[in-house]
Amino acid sequence: MKYRDLGKTGLKVSEIGLGAEWLERHDKEEVRAVIDCCEEQGINILDCWMAEPNVRSNIGAALKGRREKWIIQGHIGSTWQNGQYVRTREMDKVKEAFADLLARLDTDYIDLGMIHFVDEKAEFERIISGEFMEYVRSLKACGTIRHIGMSTHNPDVAKMAALCGEIEMILFSVNPAFDLMPATEDMEQYFADTYDEKLKGMAPEREELYRLCEQRGVGITVMKGYAGGRLFSAEASPFGVALTPVQCLHYALTRPAVASVMVGYDTPEHVREAVAYETASLEEKDYASVLAKAPYHAYSGQCTYCGHCQPCPVRIDIAMVNKLYDLAAMQEAVPPTVRAHYEALSANASDCIGCGACEKRCPFGVPVVERMGRAKELLAR
Repeated sequence: MKYRDLGKTGLKVSEIGLGAEWLERHDKEEVRAVIDCCEEQGINILDCWMAEPNVRSNIGAALKGRREKWIIQGHIGSTWQNGQYVRTREMDKVKEAFADLLARLDTDYIDLGMIHFVDEKAEFERIISGEFMEYVRSLKACGTIRHIGMSTHNPDVAKMAALCGEIEMILFSVNPAFDLMPATEDMEQYFADTYDEKLKGMAPEREELYRLCEQRGVGITVMKGYAGGRLFSAEASPFGVALTPVQCLHYALTRPAVASVMVGYDTPEHVREAVAYETASLEEKDYASVLAKAPYHAYSGQCTYCGHCQPCPVRIDIAMVNKLYDLAAMQEAVPPTVRAHYEALSANASDCIGCGACEKRCPFGVPVVERMGRAKELLAR
């Protein structure tokens, strides 16, 4: 298992995580079997947004005696009322539900206290300036939560969070289908039966979000990495082709700022299938060739940092240079951290010999040599 820094939190999280939602449909021993397998495979982060009492208790029982081995994303604002889940900002219910989460997980702290499910810009503004955020700050001040996070599906809201200075990481929905969709406050649009056929490339709001988070050190953990499983079927996929779990994982993990993908598991076998990503070949990870041949929504002309352009005869990490160039180009001045990272590369755009071999391999027709020239001009001192 590989581990990544989660932004500036100081936490190192496994690339593959545990999105615990599916555990709601399993008993105590089945939950323990999944968590045991996750730990054996090196998974160290789990997301528990669910308010249902039994799943919280079952997860707590499975973690007993090994709490310190796990980084927990625990949600604030997810409540259980009259036998069902309710997202709320009513503070008495919010506090009661978070106390219940601590009690049922048998812990006195949550690593990542997640402001739960904010998809409207107006709501974000209300939260950040109101008593909800005051409560979150008080939890951090006393050590009940170690870091402040937020979950959202809306890139505009995620950008507001990344810029506010207090949100340290974001749980965000990332997959190649959602990345084509413009920002919306209606989550159901992401799960529509068909998408607008005019959408041919990544929505600029999402590109900007990933780069902004990378630049500011706001880590991203991923939900909806498989788009609810629809990407596994050519009939259900908006691309008209099927992707594998490994390809979906690789897509998410090649976005800037992404540290971990929260995957749902029903069984230990599901865990092993996801963790197979760590030993998969480059061919097995290759989502780019599949999307480039798709009848709909190809990412023509856009670098997705897939690495398909390698190997370079002068050993430039082309995807990394492109990523750093994109991070730098969005700023009025090149951030010192981006320049330092660029200069630390063993080979960079200045070493490009313009052979064009990378362009022949790029499935999306990216003008790599031209971009290397622009990167050299922007990033060279």
